[in-house]
Amino acid sequence: MRVVKSRSKGYRAERELVHTLWRLGFAVMRAPASGARIKKAEYPDVVAIMKGRVAVFEVKSRASSSGLYIELEQIKKLIDFAERAGGTPYIAIKIPHKEWKFIKVSKEGIKESKTYKVSKEDIEKAPGISGVLADLGLMKTLTDYIRESDT
Repeated sequence: MRVVKSRSKGYRAERELVHTLWRLGFAVMRAPASGARIKKAEYPDVVAIMKGRVAVFEVKSRASSSGLYIELEQIKKLIDFAERAGGTPYIAIKIPHKEWKFIKVSKEGIKESKTYKVSKEDIEKAPGISGVLADLGLMKTLTDYIRESDT
């Protein structure tokens, strides 16, 4: 019963992220094999595209901001898919009654073990959706405005 409850919680989080990104103007798709145990496929949970910028998400739903562990193979597949799509890979974390948190992942951050660790501190300091928009070059940050005024 717990696995079914966990899957439905994850599915709801994925759908919520899809709706959030769609409202922001992204073309968004939840991967049909998301959550399935397909060994050869390298599907992320959600893919979002806006103005030629691609964001690829592995979605996690947590009861609190405590740390989490993700199978290293899952992270490698996320990075591989993002590279093939010319996009940026993120772990999207949803904690009830709080804003989404997004952690950008890269090959450099991978340590050879069976799991990829995201600490409580990583989650707490992770940016919200505006951080993703700025990272993708879809929204100016305060720093961008300061640079423009200096020129």
